[in-house]
Amino acid sequence: MNEDLEGALKHYLELLDAEKYFEAHEVLEEAWHPLRLQKHPLANLVKGLINGAVSFEHIKRHRDNYAGKAYRVIASYERHKHLCQTGIAHYELFVSACKKIESLKSQHQEIFG
Repeated sequence: MNEDLEGALKHYLELLDAEKYFEAHEVLEEAWHPLRLQKHPLANLVKGLINGAVSFEHIKRHRDNYAGKAYRVIASYERHKHLCQTGIAHYELFVSACKKIESLKSQHQEIFG
């Protein structure tokens, strides 16, 4: 499981860099399912990152009410980002993922203020 999560986080970061937000969400969601079923302590942090990627997919697709959808979906990330703490498995990858989401948010101040 840890190796799967580590690989998923690395791939997630690559996909975010390539602006492939839907694909990033899919990759991390695959690793999230077993965590969720096991009630793993990292499940909510992973869920937050998944929703972070979804938020930027809404912006990328620019469909009806994309800003409202993006703002609502990012709430899961905001609720769980505090779980990224020293000592968790794959801490550096989680930090990189959170920094990337924060960077993307800062590029969309009109939505996330």
